[in-house]
Amino acid sequence: MHNTTLALLAFTPLLLAGVLLIGLRLAARVAMPVVFVVTAVIALFAWDMTFTRVLASTFQGLILTAAILWIIFGAILLLNTLKHSGGITAIRKGFSGISPDRRVQAIIVAWLFGCFIEGASGFGTPAAVAAPLMVALGFPALAAVVVGMMIQSTPVSFGAVGTPIVVGVAGGIDRASITERLGTSGAGWPDYFQLIASEVAVIHAIVGVLMPLLMVVIMVRFFGANRSWKEGLSITPFALFAGVCFVVPYALAGTLLGPEFPSMIGAMVGLAIVVPAARRGFLIPKDHWDFPERTAWPDEWIGKLVIKTEDIVGKTPISTFMGWFPYVLLAVFLVASRTIAPLKDALTSLSLGWNNILGEVGISGSLQPLYLPGGILLIVVLITALLHRMRLGELREAFSESTRTLLGAGFVLIFTIPMVRILINSGVNAADLVSMPVAMARFVAEGVGSVYPFFAPTVGALGAFIAGSNTVSNLMLSAFQFNVAEQLGVSTAMMVALQAVGAAAGNMIAIHNVVAASATVGLLGREGITIRKTILPTLYYLVASGLIGLVAIYLLGLGDPLTRLG
Repeated sequence: MHNTTLALLAFTPLLLAGVLLIGLRLAARVAMPVVFVVTAVIALFAWDMTFTRVLASTFQGLILTAAILWIIFGAILLLNTLKHSGGITAIRKGFSGISPDRRVQAIIVAWLFGCFIEGASGFGTPAAVAAPLMVALGFPALAAVVVGMMIQSTPVSFGAVGTPIVVGVAGGIDRASITERLGTSGAGWPDYFQLIASEVAVIHAIVGVLMPLLMVVIMVRFFGANRSWKEGLSITPFALFAGVCFVVPYALAGTLLGPEFPSMIGAMVGLAIVVPAARRGFLIPKDHWDFPERTAWPDEWIGKLVIKTEDIVGKTPISTFMGWFPYVLLAVFLVASRTIAPLKDALTSLSLGWNNILGEVGISGSLQPLYLPGGILLIVVLITALLHRMRLGELREAFSESTRTLLGAGFVLIFTIPMVRILINSGVNAADLVSMPVAMARFVAEGVGSVYPFFAPTVGALGAFIAGSNTVSNLMLSAFQFNVAEQLGVSTAMMVALQAVGAAAGNMIAIHNVVAASATVGLLGREGITIRKTILPTLYYLVASGLIGLVAIYLLGLGDPLTRLG
């Protein structure tokens, strides 16, 4: 079979996903089962994989799905627990009175608090939490959604305690093959994986330092009485200060601690520095900016959300410190579980796995429920319920809401992740063909050539736009990006890092995320308006990260253990 035909067949699952989700606007729960079936048919009849290998890959994908759903459940459960305990109300009250300037409020609430929620929960929750909070503070609903969507950038790669990297990247490339190849060099998978996480953190830090300023400038330009760029730019010193206060600890956490912590630690350090500075008026211009009078707002700005300001009936109000404490506890537990060897050994001792599934060598899967962030999140939830003196009915309702969210996400992932594993494992076949990601990579490398690293983030963003998820984009495309790098003879770690960064940026325009955020403030049906405004920061992110990729690979000559092996 001709190489071009093979490449087109290999691309078919990804192209089909795009056509069904974007062209025909089918729901992911309808589209992805179809894509999975088509992938399996191509694997069986075009790639001549055995039925057993396709089935084993499916089981491997389901094990990985269980791991990611365990993390999602824990992250959403903690958020819902705080909602029912009064913790979110306490956090919201802590933001009132910091500054009357709406630009400052947007930076603190959306950028810093939103980045923290992304780090702790992920999966679209930052905009869903921050947008109603901004409406409660007096923002127009549409402005709150636009600003909230711009949170879905820098912190996203390390959202939900690192899920897009821990599950998306690690599950999207052939770990077994990489481990085997690295064995001769003295390096190992943990070193290679940490290199990817470090490069993701550094790229995001460089590009993301301007995001608070872009966020404010776009808000002021589109929602100000004067529609002025200048009024947004006048807060540049404070916006850059807030950006630096987030990205410096964020990058340090990514390079020193791993992918679980950067967004949470960056946001916590940023909040601890920026909030007191804002209270003292540090770097804040004298021209305090506000939205026009509410009577002058166009109808398209206004949603149906009505914010209730009263406390939870029958409960003693929780202090701001106690509202935040569960997230502080989560960060401490996560750091301890990854850095204290005896604790790490104890948590990893419980491992549920299946090696060489159905006798297929190299296809294995495992689940460590205590060591995965989901287990630690569950422990924090139980402690929170005791500290916040929750009633059993409130905790039960938090579990119920989280379970419903889990079922919605889970059905799509049940088909998406096995589809990805079939693609990755297709290199073992009776026709002696390269795997589907390698076939795609060869086709692209030959067509685009050495300039491809500039486009790598855009490919990742397209995957997130189609799938509505950074994690899913990484699962689908990391192997493709890895193999393009090998075809070009450049750093595979850097190319996968560019994939992860681009997929994070793509969340700003992902239809699924825009719909979720719009729904929280009663703006369903106006998603197109939001996307037209968030496309600007998305383009900035993709161009800037693409240029960084070119400089890192060709001017700085950055490599990795695999490229040094040759």
